[in-house]
Amino acid sequence: MADSRLQVLTVPTAPYPDQRPGTGGLRKKVHVFQSRRNYLHNFIQSIFSSIDLRDRQGSTVVVGGDGRFFNRTAIGVIVQMAAANGVGRMIIGHHGIMSTPAISCVIRKYKAIGGIILTASHNPGGPGGDFGIKFNTANGVFLLHPGAAKDAVSNKIFQISRTIEEFAICPGLHVDLTTLGKQMFDLENKFKPFTVEIVDSVESYANLLRNIFDFAALKELLSGEKHIKIRLDAMHGVVGPYVRRILCEELGCPVNSAINCLPLEDFGGQHPDPNLTYAADLVDGMRDGQYDFGAAFDGDGDRNMILGKHGFFVTPPDSVAVIADNIFCIPYFQHTGVRGFARSMPTSAALDRVAKATKIELYETPTGWKFFGNLMDAGRLSLCGEESFGTGGDHVREKDGLWAVLAWLSILAARKQSVEDILKDHWRKYGRNYFTRYDYNNIDIDTACETMEDLEMMIVDKSFAKQRFAVEDKIYKVEKADNFEYTDPVDSTISRNQGLRIIFTDGSRIIYRLSGTRCDVATVRIYIDSYEKEQIFEDTQVMLAPLATIAVKISQLHQRTGRSGPSVIT
Repeated sequence: MADSRLQVLTVPTAPYPDQRPGTGGLRKKVHVFQSRRNYLHNFIQSIFSSIDLRDRQGSTVVVGGDGRFFNRTAIGVIVQMAAANGVGRMIIGHHGIMSTPAISCVIRKYKAIGGIILTASHNPGGPGGDFGIKFNTANGVFLLHPGAAKDAVSNKIFQISRTIEEFAICPGLHVDLTTLGKQMFDLENKFKPFTVEIVDSVESYANLLRNIFDFAALKELLSGEKHIKIRLDAMHGVVGPYVRRILCEELGCPVNSAINCLPLEDFGGQHPDPNLTYAADLVDGMRDGQYDFGAAFDGDGDRNMILGKHGFFVTPPDSVAVIADNIFCIPYFQHTGVRGFARSMPTSAALDRVAKATKIELYETPTGWKFFGNLMDAGRLSLCGEESFGTGGDHVREKDGLWAVLAWLSILAARKQSVEDILKDHWRKYGRNYFTRYDYNNIDIDTACETMEDLEMMIVDKSFAKQRFAVEDKIYKVEKADNFEYTDPVDSTISRNQGLRIIFTDGSRIIYRLSGTRCDVATVRIYIDSYEKEQIFEDTQVMLAPLATIAVKISQLHQRTGRSGPSVIT
C-alpha cells in the first residue's frame, strides 16, 4: 500500500472532431496519438463518461492489447484515468498483452463492466504504423461504429468526444506490468483502495478451450504415435504465447512447429494479416508437403487462415461451412446443441447450404461481430463467420483465431482425413461456392465515397434490374440490386447502408463495400461469389474472371482511381 494518498486531478482539454470509431474502433497512425495534445486522454475519458457513474463506481474493467508500439504507454494513461474515474479494479494482461478473444473471455469471467482493447488488428505496427482503441461491453462484444442502429454506447462515446472539456487523471499512479499479482493504491477522497491485478494472459482463455475441445484427442493427433505435422505462424502478434502454451506445451507439438511467436511492437516489420499475400512465408513453407496442416493468425488473435498440405488454401467461407458440417466433432456442441448459424452478408453462401441440409436457422448479417453477439446473447446462434478470416462460436463474443484452428484439428482427429480431402468431400456433397475478394487499398477518401455514391445511384435505378452482362460465352442477368439493409430478429432494429449488392438470376453475387476509412484514405472492396454444382475442382480466379470483369466495369473503379488492379486478391 502506498504511504500517502495519490492526488486526482481534473485537467482542461479541447475536443477533436475526428474521434469517430470505425468497425475496428478508433484507429489512427501512432503519431496522431503521440503528437496531438490529450488525444488519447480525450477518447479514454469519453469511454468512461459514457458509463453511468453509479455503474462505474467500484467496477471492474479489463485492459489488454496486441503488444504493438504505444501499447504500454497507453495502458499507463488508461490506468491513471480509470482510478480517477471511480473504477475499483483493473485486470490487465501480463506485460499489457492479451488477445482480443481472451479479453472477451476475461470480461465475461470476472463480470467486468467492459474492456478496453488496444489493437489495430491486422494493420502494421511500429512507430510509423497504426494504433487503435476499442471498448467491449459487459457481454464481451465490441459495438460497431456510430450510425449503426442501436449502438447507443458507441454513439454516446463519439458525442462526448466532440464536446469534452476536461478529463480526470491520477498522474502519480504507476503500475508495474511485468509482475503478476495485485497492486493496490490509495487515492484521495476514495474510501477503498484502487486495485490493479496483473493476470496470466493465457490461463483463463486456455481453461475455456479445455472445456470446449477434447484435448486428449488433440494431443494424440499432434503428438501421438501417428501424429500429423503442423506449422503455425503467429506473425509476431499476440497469439504467440497462446500457441506456445496450448499447442506446444499442453498438446505436445514440437516447439519448431510454431514460428514468429515472440510478440513484437512492429510485428517484425511485417503486415500481421493472415492471408495469402501477407502470410506468404507460411504458404511457401507448406509447399514441399512436409506439413499436413498450417495456420496463421493476425496481430490481436481474432483472425485465422487455414492451409492444408502443399499450401492448399481453405477460404474463410468454406472454413466456417466445413466446421458447421462437422460441428459435433467438437464436444462443446455435443452438450449444448446447435442453435443457429450466421455469416456476414459479403461472405459466400457456402454456410447456407449446410444450414438448409441440417435444418438449422441461418442468419445473414451486416459485417461486424456485434450482430452475431446479439444473436448469441438471445440464444439463437452457435457458430458464425466472416469472409475477412474471422470464425467463432458462442463461447466468447469475438471472432477467435485459435478456436478456429482447434476446431479444424478436432475435425481432422475425428475424420482422419487431410484438409484437402475433407474440403473436396464437402464440395462433392454440397457443391462449391467460388469466392474471391478484391481490395483496393489507400484510395483517396473523396474518390472512394464518390465511386460508391455513383454506383448506388446506378444499381438502385429501376432500369438496372434485368440488365444482362456478357463476358465471352457467359451471360449474367440481374435479378436484384440494392444497398443491404438488416432488421435484427432479436430487437427489430434496422441497420441500413451495409453494402451494395448485385444478385444475378443464377445466384451469383457482386458486392461492393467501403472499408478501413481514415481521415484521408479508404479501402474499396469487391466481393464475388458464384455457385457451381458440377465444376467444383477448378481454379477460383479462372472461374470468377467473367464476374470480376463485370464488377470492375460496372464500378469504373480503374478509371476513377488510375489503378490497373486490386492491391490484394483473397
